[in-house]
Amino acid sequence: MQKKYEALFTPWKIRDLEIKNRIVMCSMGGTCLFGFAEPNHWDEEAAKLILNVAKNNCGLILPGIAPVRDLVGNKWLYQGQSKFKKLKEFMQEIHKTGAKLFVQITAGFGRSFAVSDLTEMVYTNKLMRVMLKPVINVERLTMAPSPCPNRWSDKVPSRAMTKKEIQDIIDAFGKVAKLCKDAGVDGVEVHAVHEGYLLDQFTLKYVNKRTDEYGGSFENRYRFAVEILKSIKNACGENYPVSLRYSVVSKTKGFRSGALPCEGDDYDEAGRDLQEGIKAAKYLQDAGYDMLNCDNGTYDAWYWSHPPMYMPLNCNYKEAEEVKKAVSIPVVVAGRNEPDYSAKKIKEGKIDAMGVARQFLADPEWITKLMEDKTDDIRPCICCHNGCFNLAKYEGVPNTQSLADTKGMCRCAVYPPSMNSKKYYIEKTSKPKHVAVIGGGIGGMETARVLSMRGHKVSLYEKSNELGGIFIPAASFEFKEKDRELIEWYKKQMKDLGVEIKLNTEVKDISSLDADEVVVATGAVSRKLNIKGGEKAIDAVAYLNDRSKAGDKVIIIGGSLTGCEIAYELYNQGKQPVIIEMKEDLIAAKGICLANSSYLRDFFKLKKVPVYLNTTVKEINDNGIIALSKDGKEIPIEGDTVILCVGYLPNPLQKSKNLVGDCNKVGNIMTAIWSAWDVAMKI
Repeated sequence: MQKKYEALFTPWKIRDLEIKNRIVMCSMGGTCLFGFAEPNHWDEEAAKLILNVAKNNCGLILPGIAPVRDLVGNKWLYQGQSKFKKLKEFMQEIHKTGAKLFVQITAGFGRSFAVSDLTEMVYTNKLMRVMLKPVINVERLTMAPSPCPNRWSDKVPSRAMTKKEIQDIIDAFGKVAKLCKDAGVDGVEVHAVHEGYLLDQFTLKYVNKRTDEYGGSFENRYRFAVEILKSIKNACGENYPVSLRYSVVSKTKGFRSGALPCEGDDYDEAGRDLQEGIKAAKYLQDAGYDMLNCDNGTYDAWYWSHPPMYMPLNCNYKEAEEVKKAVSIPVVVAGRNEPDYSAKKIKEGKIDAMGVARQFLADPEWITKLMEDKTDDIRPCICCHNGCFNLAKYEGVPNTQSLADTKGMCRCAVYPPSMNSKKYYIEKTSKPKHVAVIGGGIGGMETARVLSMRGHKVSLYEKSNELGGIFIPAASFEFKEKDRELIEWYKKQMKDLGVEIKLNTEVKDISSLDADEVVVATGAVSRKLNIKGGEKAIDAVAYLNDRSKAGDKVIIIGGSLTGCEIAYELYNQGKQPVIIEMKEDLIAAKGICLANSSYLRDFFKLKKVPVYLNTTVKEINDNGIIALSKDGKEIPIEGDTVILCVGYLPNPLQKSKNLVGDCNKVGNIMTAIWSAWDVAMKI
């Protein structure tokens, strides 16, 4: 292990509980041991992931949030003893590894509950709402401190909680914590004065308008969190460790409006500012909390709590360090953390431990690899949220996540076996074959990797002089350092596995190959616009391969993720992007997490980047374009470069039973990697 990481592997204490190192696996929705979006049970996939993480040297593990009451069926978590018997057996296995584990218990989501079109349908139909109440009680799921708008939908507003509902939750925390303690769980974490969830909503003045003892003054707003702590301590004893998931600063301007980490975003904090964040931290410590697990943000400023690649690395340290100065209990910080940076801060005494979440999905063995000085073998999380948290939201729709994805949350775009090990696993073949894979992009390399691990001999054909395919230009943005790390990881995997690489080799006829099986992973080609002057535009890939093609005022046709990322980069380079989008919102696509898309939308709004929605293009000319508004009005827009970001078309070499990635159906990195497994597991 490199010396710069040594501080991560020193012991520390939460009350009298000693943790063997300073790495904390933070909770992720979907990794709850009791299941998540269905009546509680024992989640075998979550248990398998967590035990693997424990065996790979994690110090403290926090599984996903356990709702104190079922999201479906209304049953309390403390009801039904069988899951706690399984938990006791599981804790015995965890403790054999030397790891510690806290169960994170949530009071609920409040106005942050991710309303879908199904939820809207149930709520807006009064008869259906009443009939389905014993199964899906939408009003309970979305209840908040005061009447307020839902983050995802205007059709399902939140009602105010009653005092009885508050007290029932307080009592339930104590009962659940006692069952966890009896099962051998090392502590519990209260979820959460964090991210704008229900408990946090009580603390935030822009949400909590109550006039009783749970609203108004500072002490009243934090009363719910304090009374929950007292309930746990009364049930479990003062020495039983209780952590609090805590967002130091809300970074929020108001409902559905976040503050960005960039110059020029001077704003009035609607939620908790740093002064209150420090005051509340001390108050919660004095109340008896034993650890603060810190970040920033709310669902209205979601990119702080779930940082996309546009957010700075180690983005939540500044505020957490201020908390550390003010309290004597341990402070953990999460948010795009890098091990070397975290180790330095720990050594300096500025924080106590590093919180990490989705990197454990991308590579559950990353700590072991770090310890063994095999950092080049760590598969990086690229912050895409495509597999783990693909709750998309754009104008005109609520959360677009499918029921299947809601049930199977915390799967991983770059590592399909995470939380999905029954479907994706490596099984050695009994009949080794020579397999030719055509296309050296991510889909092709993942196919070659899985085939090789299964025992097949693989030859990988790539017509260019470098592996990576379309992902090379896609990863060329300054803010996509993790994408570039992923390409290098794949190159090393190809070498280590002995895959035969044939660069500068274009295959025109698959029948000419000396192979038992052929896999085609030849990607997609850019769509063109069949309009007057269409030939004057360049496509996104051409621009990304040669940025000198763009002038100072650039018109981007297509407000897709790629189009918005290009506009974001151009603005940061001092240029003047203009975005033309035919839909009523930017990045109006399923599967792109709101944390990612809202960052870009908020950025363009803050920086006053011209965005034309509900707009098409009639003509491209030497001066720019002639656009058409929704009502057919012509809009001349000047620009010296036009970039097309209007999508892609599959580009299969030939018909084949083994098609991987975009050459079969255009998608994203997740569909490319997952389809590689689908094909490679069958050969």
